[in-house]
Amino acid sequence: MMKMRNVLMLTAAAAIACSALTVNAEDAKTWVVATDTVFRPFEYTDENGDFVGIDVDILAAIAEDQGFEYELNSLGWDAAIAACQAGQADGMIAGASITDERKESGWIFSDGYYDATQTMTVKENSDIAGFEDLEGKMVGVKTGTQGAAYAESLKDEYKFDITYFEDSPTMYQAVDGGQVVACFEDTPIMLDSIKQNGLALKVLEDTANDGAPYGFAVFTEDSQELVDMFNAGLENIKKNGTYDEIIEKYLGAADAEAESETEAE
Repeated sequence: MMKMRNVLMLTAAAAIACSALTVNAEDAKTWVVATDTVFRPFEYTDENGDFVGIDVDILAAIAEDQGFEYELNSLGWDAAIAACQAGQADGMIAGASITDERKESGWIFSDGYYDATQTMTVKENSDIAGFEDLEGKMVGVKTGTQGAAYAESLKDEYKFDITYFEDSPTMYQAVDGGQVVACFEDTPIMLDSIKQNGLALKVLEDTANDGAPYGFAVFTEDSQELVDMFNAGLENIKKNGTYDEIIEKYLGAADAEAESETEAE
């Protein structure tokens, strides 16, 4: 009789434990992360209709390393920021440059995960060779980006006008179609777009700024836990080689090596 009682007690304890695990699994937070729609090679839709890119793979690797669940929503740059600010998303990964201006306006950044500069791009047969050739002309930028900030910082000195676009592909088409004579964009994005899409554009490399690292961002201290997990996971995937594999997958071995050297400095 005693043995049966012990078995019943153990069975009951196991049932309670399983029930607790089920409740915990149901209560586990699923973080909502917003991103851009087209910012190749960091986020874009491939030929199979799958959403892929450096940011997509880095987030997935970090989530696996840290053991958290997330939902990635492709919203577009402005909409991603708005969703975070409105509390509809917990964080954002979309090639967002870490700047003092953004920090001062409420952005809370992770450690940097990729260093990028911004440069000016013109048509392949353009006679524009530098900023001095922009006087009196119209250039294109993508709203709210570092490319836009870079162009705005040069506008008065070089006496050109700016028009704003909601996405990169439309901006590139405007350069190709002659609606604007140039655009300002993140260098790796522009180089990849020219290569992958056969755009008749060229990057004027001597027009690059000093650049800044990209970071994962949240907009409230309530999401600080997500930033902390991102930082811990980023450190781990850099140590175990996963990070280099992701960079090489999308940008090639040279870029992966360059990023590793940057981190070591």
